[in-house]
Amino acid sequence: MTVSEEKFTRQRLLEVQTLTPTLFTLRTTRDPGFRFTAGQFARLGVRKPSGNIVWRAYSMVSAPHDEFLDFFSIVVPDGEFTSELSRLKPGDELLVDKQAFGFLTLDRFIDGRDLWLLGTGTGLAPFLSILQDFEVWQRFERIVLVYSARTASELAYQTLIRELPQRDYLEGLGGKLTYLPVITREKAPGALHGRITRLIESGELEGAAGLKLEPEHSRIMLCGNPQMIEDTRTILKARDLNLSLTRRPGQVAVENYW
Repeated sequence: MTVSEEKFTRQRLLEVQTLTPTLFTLRTTRDPGFRFTAGQFARLGVRKPSGNIVWRAYSMVSAPHDEFLDFFSIVVPDGEFTSELSRLKPGDELLVDKQAFGFLTLDRFIDGRDLWLLGTGTGLAPFLSILQDFEVWQRFERIVLVYSARTASELAYQTLIRELPQRDYLEGLGGKLTYLPVITREKAPGALHGRITRLIESGELEGAAGLKLEPEHSRIMLCGNPQMIEDTRTILKARDLNLSLTRRPGQVAVENYW
């Protein structure tokens, strides 16, 4: 089978940055033919010494127009994929599936005024891609990014989040963004404390955003810990905020590649 016939391309690892003992980011080259919509994910492959390829799904952090691909990963102790990935260094080969996947994209919603992006851990990744795409700033009046981590040291991409609203191409639209960091295991200045579910139930999240979660105006994306997604969906459903399906447009979209 030739390279062109294979379902993946061979890319070069450009950079690996360790954020904490359990979190790291990586950047690879990008095949000119690889296309994706902000919010989608790619399947990355690493080749083991045995020759077998191990595949894992990772949301793109980078924007659809970037010439490289950025990813955000957790270190899984003794994990088959991350243990292989940890051995790689800049210049080494990383395989990228030719097709992008996923439905955590803005076209899940046919309307809406306010966009809520609720992410835990590496679930932040697709939201950073969406926020680097001009469409979201044009389409919604308010954007609320809620990013939950266990400790303040695990809040990644803080420089990017602060810098995003200042980008010249937004021409003042950056003021639409409200960023709400959330810490679960400690208290930290400038961050809400507690799980996202509790903050919704107590009204603290809406109070901090200065915005209500309501069916008429709110469109909500969830990505991260599967239990958080399940519990949050239950809470939102009780407020008549339902999953958006092709046959039945709704207010909530989730990513389920865990």
